[in-house]
Amino acid sequence: LSDRIWEFAELPMREFESSKLIAEILRKHGFETDLGVAGMPTAIEAAWGEGRPVIAIQGEYDALPALSQKKVPYKEPIVEGAPGHGCGHNLYGASGVGGAIATKVAMEDGGLKGEVKFLGTPAEEQGIGKVFMVRDGLYDGVDAVLGHHIGVAHSVSLRSSNALNSVKFVFHGQTSHAGSTPWQGRSALDAVELMNNGVNYMREHVVPQARIHYVIEEGGGQPNVVPDRASSWYYVRAPTRPVVEHIYGWILDIAEGAAKMTRTRMEFQFQTGIYNKLPNRALAELVVGNMREIGAPVYTEEELKFARGIGEHVDPEDKRTSGYACPGWEDLMGLDLNPNIVDPYGEGETMGGSTDTADVSWNAPTAEFNTGSRILGAPGHSWMVTAAAGMSIGHKNAVFAAKVHAATAVDILSRPELVEAMWKELKER
Repeated sequence: LSDRIWEFAELPMREFESSKLIAEILRKHGFETDLGVAGMPTAIEAAWGEGRPVIAIQGEYDALPALSQKKVPYKEPIVEGAPGHGCGHNLYGASGVGGAIATKVAMEDGGLKGEVKFLGTPAEEQGIGKVFMVRDGLYDGVDAVLGHHIGVAHSVSLRSSNALNSVKFVFHGQTSHAGSTPWQGRSALDAVELMNNGVNYMREHVVPQARIHYVIEEGGGQPNVVPDRASSWYYVRAPTRPVVEHIYGWILDIAEGAAKMTRTRMEFQFQTGIYNKLPNRALAELVVGNMREIGAPVYTEEELKFARGIGEHVDPEDKRTSGYACPGWEDLMGLDLNPNIVDPYGEGETMGGSTDTADVSWNAPTAEFNTGSRILGAPGHSWMVTAAAGMSIGHKNAVFAAKVHAATAVDILSRPELVEAMWKELKER
């Protein structure tokens, strides 16, 4: 399953083959499966069992643009410019499906009461899937949520994540011949550039933890035509929703100012908004305990050689200062894969990225655990991740994650008192 999703490499909201295959497998294993929930054709809700507790296991399967990569330890796209799984979502989808099926089998064998759900969440890379699934009630009545993500250690990070707003700006002007009659034109591209300049001057005056990034999606056709349409896409991140909203409001003012300066018209299209993540130590400790019981993946010399090959492309300074560092990082400088299972870490810190799992974490106790298949020091969203996610290093971590999903779910189903502790912590946060 992981390999098929890796080969499909479908962009957010276009994961048609991946979601169809996942739904078929779950139906085959007796899950009541609905494909196309929450108004999204590639979102999945699959359930088996009845009663409480209710355990939801998440899976993702969207790829990233321009990260096509062969299963080799050097950069070589399968198709130049094509999508690839540079965040390893093929592993998350497969591990979630495997974990849900294994939980069902354990419930049947052990006579356990309760319900196990698989929630297939599209477009994580655009912060969409889980936000709309939460909105439409797919997480209502769930007692605990489990998710999986590649990382630099087998562990659960207790770091929060940045809240986020995603918004697109479109400027409308007037075309004209850029050489003969430029005064008759109104450049939408000028407006985009002035807006970007204004935001870049604003950066000095926002909190240091904020992150603002943009791309220009449309900039005109050719230089001798004044562009009558241009657009940009912004992500605005900060540690909490109120700070995001403050910065977002300022950016809207800058966009309006850019339109006035260029005598163009501006419209904005809000894409999605995400909360900061609420960690849950009680659930995290249960997950890591199961990791220790199961035992971390063991790699062959061939797999370690593959990892070393990728590691040769990592700058030592980038490795030393990696934003993905975990406890004991300084002792890992000579390694390319971390073999260690690490206690939950990072409580009180905030990571720079954002995830739609954060919205889930406000609705039910949630643990998105890591398995250590990321080559140490490798940047996220890179060909290095695509390569490792498509071969046996990724396979071993997906199987390990599926076992962790199932073992943790069975613990909760067998000991419902664990749910009370998790919910107590969530309410206190």
